[in-house]
Amino acid sequence: MPKHKYIETPEKFEEIWEIYKKKVKDNPRYSYSLSNKTGEIVAIPLELPISVDGFEVWAKKEYGDIHNYFDNTGDRYSEYKAICSHIRKECKVDHIDGGMVGQYNPSITQRLHGLTDKSDITTNGKDINEIKVNIIKADGDK
Repeated sequence: MPKHKYIETPEKFEEIWEIYKKKVKDNPRYSYSLSNKTGEIVAIPLELPISVDGFEVWAKKEYGDIHNYFDNTGDRYSEYKAICSHIRKECKVDHIDGGMVGQYNPSITQRLHGLTDKSDITTNGKDINEIKVNIIKADGDK
């Protein structure tokens, strides 16, 4: 017998996603630093990025394990493909936009989404099949 779906419809899944996003954005983490002017410790709120992993961890507490919706386990979650794709894209846009304006670490954002600059300055994009080495004798070597 197939397993019961925790979230009955894609619309309900989207509602839960919206709840998660609001929770993340309304609950920043804080960075603490010493104020040079007052000598007091100042708390600086830091907005957290949204993520599929964060959504899965948060949702498990209330709605059960939701990774099957994203993985489409057993092809049982096909009707959720559109909302899962949208969620992934929304996370990516949040990360990239945040990285571009310095809200999030741009280097981490690049690595998470495969956005690194790759330059091939030695082979012009060609495969290396063999390496030739020329040994040059110094003057006086025999």
